Amino acid sequence: QVQLVESGGGLVQAGGSLRLSCAVSGGTSKYYYAVGWFRQTPGKEREFVAVLNWNDRYIADSVKGRFTISGDNGHDTAYLQMNNLKPEDTANYYCVATPLFTSSYDYLRATTYEYWGQGTQVTVSS
Repeated sequence: QVQLVESGGGLVQAGGSLRLSCAVSGGTSKYYYAVGWFRQTPGKEREFVAVLNWNDRYIADSVKGRFTISGDNGHDTAYLQMNNLKPEDTANYYCVATPLFTSSYDYLRATTYEYWGQGTQVTVSS
């Protein structure tokens, strides 16, 4: 069973930066999992943000050019670097994971991801 623990959330002013981390553990092999991020605000559906599938990166249009996703060399931590933050980015951010997938998988759908973290709150003030 894969366990995901997010950290790095907080309060930041518009235009600022924040870096989220996701610690990955408990799987058969940490190299077999894609790791990414969703976000959610009250009353709204979960929204795809980014995912790292081996060396492939997929980033939502809403954050493209501002957010980047990366992993460390040991594949035990995933990062979401968030730059030029906007008030619209305010949300609870969830780390997600699923076995490595091919292009036949829809990475935009929340149901694609088997494992979810508990979330970390990001608040951007105007």
